[in-house]
Amino acid sequence: MDQASVSAVTRPGVTIIAIDGKVPRIADSAFIAPGCVLIGDVMIGEEASIWYNCVVRADVDRISIGARSNIQDGSVLHCDAGFPLLIGDDVLVGHMVMLHGCTLLDRAFVGLSSIVMNGCVIEGDAMLAAGAMLTQGKRVASGELWGGRPATKMRDLNERAIAEMRMGTAHYVHNGKRHSEAVAAMEGEA
Repeated sequence: MDQASVSAVTRPGVTIIAIDGKVPRIADSAFIAPGCVLIGDVMIGEEASIWYNCVVRADVDRISIGARSNIQDGSVLHCDAGFPLLIGDDVLVGHMVMLHGCTLLDRAFVGLSSIVMNGCVIEGDAMLAAGAMLTQGKRVASGELWGGRPATKMRDLNERAIAEMRMGTAHYVHNGKRHSEAVAAMEGEA
């Protein structure tokens, strides 16, 4: 992310906490919903969206969220020393997901209420099903669907499923702009 695209944009209702001299860096075009808490060495890219009541806590290593990626309502993101949380571009993370010290490559998909643990990698155009738990160090290859607790490969994804995942991220970019305008209008009325 270009430093010119990051400024002191007001984020109504968002708690932003610096820790150990590290303050979250948020692209101007990103939508951060009221109720979110961002702590420490966090970087959020252009047109990304962090939805209502998410916690992004980078107090022991860094968390990076790429352009146009979305972290949906109630999700919790954290990391351990030596296990940063790295999210690429165009990633879709469902509601109430727990991401911990893992890597989600460009165009990865994590279904709602899933858990992804330290050292895991979800490749582009791969999907972790809703409610799954991906245990430490596992890798979901491009084009695969994994599910269950613990998660295992269920099947390969077809072209239609991959196309639908990509449409989902585009929807969240648009929806983030709508919500950003609504929050700004609400603040203007206060």
